Order: sequence, then C-alpha cells, then structure tokens
Amino acid sequence: MRMKLKKTGQLLLVSAASLGAAGLTTACSQLTETLTVDFVYVTSAKAAGPDNYGEVDVFEINSQSGHMRQIPSSPFPSAGRNPVAEAVSSDNTNLYVVNQDDNSIVQFIIGSDGKLYPQNTVNTPGVFPLAVSVAQSTLYVADTFQPLPTCSPTSPCSGSIAVFPILPAAGSTQAGKLQTRTAINACSGLEYLPLALPGAASHLITPTGVKASADGANVFVSAFDTTAKTGYVFAYSVGTLDCGASVPNPTLTPLPGSPYPAGIHPSSITTDPGGAYVYVTDFAAAKILAFTVSAAGLAPLSGSPFPTGNQPASIIVDATGKFAVVAESQDSSVSTYSINNGVLSQVGSFATGLQPVAVGIDPNMNRYIFTANFLGNTVSGFALDGTSGSLFNTQYSPFTANANPTAVAAIPHKGSK
Repeated sequence: MRMKLKKTGQLLLVSAASLGAAGLTTACSQLTETLTVDFVYVTSAKAAGPDNYGEVDVFEINSQSGHMRQIPSSPFPSAGRNPVAEAVSSDNTNLYVVNQDDNSIVQFIIGSDGKLYPQNTVNTPGVFPLAVSVAQSTLYVADTFQPLPTCSPTSPCSGSIAVFPILPAAGSTQAGKLQTRTAINACSGLEYLPLALPGAASHLITPTGVKASADGANVFVSAFDTTAKTGYVFAYSVGTLDCGASVPNPTLTPLPGSPYPAGIHPSSITTDPGGAYVYVTDFAAAKILAFTVSAAGLAPLSGSPFPTGNQPASIIVDATGKFAVVAESQDSSVSTYSINNGVLSQVGSFATGLQPVAVGIDPNMNRYIFTANFLGNTVSGFALDGTSGSLFNTQYSPFTANANPTAVAAIPHKGSK
C-alpha cells in the first residue's frame, strides 16, 4: 500500500528536503574552511600556456590529517617565465613571485579563499634574480649579475642585492605594492648594492640566498666566490636615510668583519625567529654552518659545521626556534635537527619525492612540513612531532604538483580553528 500526498504536502516535503540539503552544503563548506589550516603556494618553473609563464599551485592543508589538495582554479600563472623564489608579506595578504627569466617580481593579492590576483610587476635592478626575503615592510632580492654592459652569462660579473620598500601602509588600495627605483645608501645613485670581496675586486661573487631577520634589523646573503671556489656570508645592518620622500631610502651597512667565510658552496640561508643565529647550508660539503649574530658581527658556533645529507638545498627553522629542517636534493630526503642555544643535533632523516629543492613549514600550527620536489613533480608532506622533532608522512603524501616545482611559501588560514 502506498500513501498518496496532496500537492501541498508534496511541496512542503520538497521544500524541507531542499532546506536540509542547503544546510548540509553550508555545514560542509564551513567544516572544510575550519579544517583548512594553511594555504601553501608552490611555484613550478616548467613553461605553460601561450605566454610560457610558470605556474603557482595553491594547496590547502587539512588541520587534522595534513592532507594537501589543490584549491579550485589552481594552478595560477606566475605572470613571468621561470619562477624560482617567492615570499609573503608580513600581514599574509600578498605573495611576491620572482620570475628569473623576466627579471621581475610580481605582486599577487591573496584572497580569503587562497586564490591569487596579480596586481603589480616590478623589474629587479640586476639580472636573473634568484632569491627573495621579506621582513617588516621591506623586500630584499638577490640578482645573479649586476646590470653592467659588459656582463652576460658568457661573460659573468658579480651579483647584487636590491631593496624594495613595500608601500603604502596597510589598509590602502595600494597596500603591498613595491616601491621602485630606490637607491641604496644614498638619495640618488645605484639602485642595488654590488657584492664585492674586499681586497679581491676581480673575484666573481654569485649570491645563492638572502634572508632578513624577522625584526628587520639585519639582512644576510649567502654567496659563492666562483673565482676562489669558496663560500661567504655577507651580513648587513638595516637602516634608513631621509631623502625627503614619503618613504626613507634604505641603507645596508656591513657588520664588522663582513663577509665571513662560509664553507665551499653555500646554497641557502636562514635565521632563527629571534635573529640570534644564522644557518647556511653548504651544497658541496654536505654541512650546515652556524653563526651567532651580534653588533660585533658573526661568529661561528661551537661544533659548527654540522653534517647533512648530500647536496643540502634549503633550510628553515620552525617558529619556536626548537627545530631546523633541511631538504637534501641528492638524497631525496629531509633531515630535522633539534636546536639548543643555536647548536644543532640531528634527529633523523626522512624520504621525500625526487630532488627536494625547497622546504617550508605551516605558519598556523607549526606542525606540518612540506618540500617541493623538482624532479618528482610533487610536494611531500610531513607532520612534525613538536617534542622529538621526528617527521611522519601525512595522508596520501606526496601530492601531485605541476612540473619542476622550485619554491614554497605559506600563509595561515584565518578561518581555521
């Protein structure tokens, strides 16, 4: 026996079902937002599309499992060729992507859903930018070569550092835009600071990394002396010069004794959250060089250098300053280290995808680690044990990325709990 309903009753049932479905959809959407702890931005250098641009994959990390999945509309064009580095603004509202073959930095506004919206493009003063760092309201970029008429890939010259104040104050429609044509250490003159070895002006110095301390007080550059086949760290204190403009011009003053010897071939550089220590990976020697930072300059830490796997390519320190993580490109692994008064003690080594070249950590919970695996075309995900420093593979890791991922950056998702 089947009950027959009047038309009004049928409509009421349909309406109730629709409301239930809508409520379920809303609840699922809210649950998804709550479970998204971070958005991770992974640049991929493989040319794509009619403009031969690189791409930016945008992943969301699940707060419970660490699972990473690409958001709708991902990937986004990098708005330039061969993106190799990226950084986010201090307020997590802008992403800056360095496109090496176009000598450009592209500013993207980050939507509340993690999506990217290109806003402005500036050219770096030098040639072939390769590394970037943001601290406070300033962006630093390292160029492979200075813009000299006699300089080219077949006839190289030393590299340089450029400084871009981020304009204007938060809340403006132009927030996050980079100020262009800024002279360093002068009210007029060079828009970049050449890297030169005192007493050896003919040596060719190639930067390999740049990192500003979180408080913006210092900036550090790892570099390779291609003439002498040895490494250095250039260290500067950061100041300003009032030139009558709306934003003072930056000054970079070498710390006493700078540059400092740093192994054979430095590949990346970072600081601890308090800016008291500097860590440099030596790609050739499979080491980490560690330094203390003071007004008197850099000094090697006791026990430095510390061993790594083969060809360490990238290093980070977590937000607590308790652990360091190193991506080892030749071994396809990542190693973690505990930190005690700056001194590193290795915890363990963990397998990644093929040839990791960049490593990052989630800024929301300080829990998830991820690596960009250049030859594997993947992103590996790990959960960090905050007590021991061990890593555990997250659900379904590694995750598919576009071809040749080169760099990672992340912001916390404000809707997460």
